[in-house]
Amino acid sequence: MAFADLLEQVGSTGRFQVIHVTLLSMPILMMASHNLLQNFVAAVPPHHCAPHANLTMSSMSTGDVLKITVPLDQNGKPERCKRYVHPQWQLLDSNSSEELWEDYEDETEIQECKDGWYYNVTEMSSTIITEWDLVCDDRALKQMGQTIYMGGVLVGAVVFGGLSDRFGRRILLMISYLLFAVGGTCAAFSTSFTLFCVCRFFCGMALSGLVLNSFSLIVEWIPTRVRTVVGTGTGYCYTVGQLILAGVAYFIRDWRWLTLAVSLPFFISFLYSWWFLESARWLVLNKNSEQAVKNLKAVGRINGRQKEADKINLEMLQDSMKKEMVCSMGSYSVFDLLRTSTMRTITICLSAVWFSTSFAYYGLSMDLQKFGVSIYLIQVIFGAVDIPAKVVITICMSVLGRRPSQCGALVLAGIMILINLLVPYDLQILRTSLAVIGKGCLAASFSCCYLYSGEIYPTIIRQTGMGWVSMMARLGAMVAPLVLLLGESLPWLPGVIYGGAPILSGIFAFFLPETLGMPLPDTMQDVADRGFRRTKSNGSITKEDLTLTDFSTVQLKESV
Repeated sequence: MAFADLLEQVGSTGRFQVIHVTLLSMPILMMASHNLLQNFVAAVPPHHCAPHANLTMSSMSTGDVLKITVPLDQNGKPERCKRYVHPQWQLLDSNSSEELWEDYEDETEIQECKDGWYYNVTEMSSTIITEWDLVCDDRALKQMGQTIYMGGVLVGAVVFGGLSDRFGRRILLMISYLLFAVGGTCAAFSTSFTLFCVCRFFCGMALSGLVLNSFSLIVEWIPTRVRTVVGTGTGYCYTVGQLILAGVAYFIRDWRWLTLAVSLPFFISFLYSWWFLESARWLVLNKNSEQAVKNLKAVGRINGRQKEADKINLEMLQDSMKKEMVCSMGSYSVFDLLRTSTMRTITICLSAVWFSTSFAYYGLSMDLQKFGVSIYLIQVIFGAVDIPAKVVITICMSVLGRRPSQCGALVLAGIMILINLLVPYDLQILRTSLAVIGKGCLAASFSCCYLYSGEIYPTIIRQTGMGWVSMMARLGAMVAPLVLLLGESLPWLPGVIYGGAPILSGIFAFFLPETLGMPLPDTMQDVADRGFRRTKSNGSITKEDLTLTDFSTVQLKESV
């Protein structure tokens, strides 16, 4: 009897699984709010230099004050970062012609904004931009804030990926919930931009812990036949979360209250997370079979299969996980992801897929103001496109398989981005439409690679593997804003890079093994047994593809 049979005995799709998946999915709704929060709390409002401090404005209109203090740019709009050294009173003369005004402009000295800035707060009553004047010479700090957040996600992928394999999924998930709640709340009450970045860094770490451990707890308590549907359904929570963010941000225009509103729900998640049951698979592989038996019996009781659950004992559980227990006797680290030729190929290909998906995704999603429409509207559109995209990818994964679905989503996304380079800039509707389609394909790729990677990596190093590929994704998210700097000299270069990366990684994905309808692998030997390895002519396993613990597994199988 395999572990999957024990799970069927206590109920693999019963009341427990429904409650379990629902509670794990609820925090993902608010996860999107933190991931894309920068679009709203760091929105840059129209601004220009504040008038001179000693200027008397009691008898002048706002337009007159602006006319005599701020010069116009090439588009006829007030300069954002420059003002006249002295008020130009002569410009108020109604008889002065345009040519005369140009002469004044050429001859008049200008300076930086010495007395701060005036912001148009019609869209947002307050943002971190207006709070700490992150404009002009300090405008790069806006991108730095997002980079620091993604840096936290990167560090969290490394830290939580390894720790959860050692200490369990449940405890690390609880820590992630608490860290998210406390970090977000502290960010809302930050008194400086530095403190805000530090708090956002910890929120980024918590996001990685939440994603990695939620996904593992979900897939390790459900059967193979429903993994695709449940995995995609969980992804829809992130999609709905994007729509929720647009709605919450529309009604809460102050960045402090908005940050607090998307952080407080994690306190609730932390409280009910005490109810979660640790993965029975992980407990067995970490020599805690007694607790695994208790958890299986608890699942049977919740699912109304008390009699069947009572038949499970320690001997039965250990017998079902004998092969996995033998392989877990060794210690595993991130180096095991590259130890054999099979694992090296898988890790390299998945790293390329995750990096390029995240790289192109955040290149499109994290600067909504460039589309020239309401940021609330474009956020809704970008979020809503995920719904049909994930429906299509779910059908493709179930019918065509994981590998062709992953390849197709990446290649199509890259093609949409490259086509966008050929569209004239004036056709904003067409350009936005192509960007939305590309973003939908990248969202579909994300949905696929989360499920695909969890099915490829074996249980003994699944969290380590997921932590590694998640780290590569966050590295892509950190690099994405830097590529935009290349556009200052070659405007078309960022688009070529954003479009070329997904196409290249789609080729890498072609070399991954198919997992449609396959049981979750528990050991590296299970991965090799899928045929994704070199074999001798008689079908025996080559030594270069096995570790010492894998040979123990082979000997055990031969003796059986």
